Amino acid sequence: MDFTFTEEQQAAVEAAKAVFSGVAPDGVPSPALTAGAVAEEFDRPLWAALASADLLSLVLAPEHGGAGLDPIALCLVLRESAKVLARVPLLESSAVAMAVERFGSAELGDDLLPRVGRGELVLTVAANGRTGHDGAELAVGARQDGGSWVLDGIQTGVPWAQCADLIAVPAHTDDGHAVLALVPRGHAGLTLAGQFSTSGELFAEARLESVRIEAASLIRAEGAWEWLRGLLATGTCALSLGLGERVLSMSGEYTSKREQFGFPVATFQAVAVQAADRYIDLRAMEVTLWQAAWRIASGAGGALPPSGDIAVAKIWAAEGVRRIVQTAQHLHGGFGADTDYPLHRYHAWAKQLELSLGPAAAHEEALGDLLAAHPLG
Repeated sequence: MDFTFTEEQQAAVEAAKAVFSGVAPDGVPSPALTAGAVAEEFDRPLWAALASADLLSLVLAPEHGGAGLDPIALCLVLRESAKVLARVPLLESSAVAMAVERFGSAELGDDLLPRVGRGELVLTVAANGRTGHDGAELAVGARQDGGSWVLDGIQTGVPWAQCADLIAVPAHTDDGHAVLALVPRGHAGLTLAGQFSTSGELFAEARLESVRIEAASLIRAEGAWEWLRGLLATGTCALSLGLGERVLSMSGEYTSKREQFGFPVATFQAVAVQAADRYIDLRAMEVTLWQAAWRIASGAGGALPPSGDIAVAKIWAAEGVRRIVQTAQHLHGGFGADTDYPLHRYHAWAKQLELSLGPAAAHEEALGDLLAAHPLG
């Protein structure tokens, strides 16, 4: 069994580190000091830098101007982005682009994907449904009307919706089939109401009232939304891993310098044991992440479908990122709440990631259902 990343994947990591090296986590107002959203836009200069480094086209096929890399490479780059709290829709835009390339028509891919890779077209996705608890595809209905489709429903918590050019909206047809519609931001019948996340980023409630789109902008391929949903969840696990790694590193740096009774607090057994427990969390988050990403990337079979591996990764990511930031706050003492110190912002982002992933108990229940439906051995 070889877990070594390919040269191309490692090169993507180095390129990402170079681009993110100049990003300051507190480059925008703190969510603790801002009543609403911390900014009206994502980091456009950083987005342009990612495009210049060919990181926005990383997972696109060569015929669309990309490097043809897989979800593992995307997760590696997302991991680096979370370490600096990069304020860009890298996960959403890349994941939707991959779904378009994999499940959409050749004409749709040729029209959209080269512009996505150049950073000219920004994509996002409505993945939370009406409440965040039920399947997102159930929140919007899609009915065919001649040569077009009509969409009605509500999607909440759509990231970067006010800044994106196209919103991928999952919907259900009358026969219960899940489809994926690409809706332009300013399209007739689409209303965006401002919301903001726990991390202070601008979100939107998307209300669709008789939104009519052409059939060419709707992806009907079987499994398209399920595949995109799995990739979004796995990418969120990668963000959780990167953030957790940076926070644990911050804890190590702080406790090795902070002294009590003439000794660095890092030398105290209680501190070392807590840090060691969080390191174990990170390693579990890492191995389950790469297992899920590998299943998506390779399409390899297994005792359970890929959703089983994704559920395990979500369990560890949701629980792990919460424990890591809580321990960091404890080990930092009062500095953890100091808004002049970046830890409070990492804490807010970690809570947003945890909420995005959903409760571990729900994923454990889903995993139990999968085990019951696919008895091992």
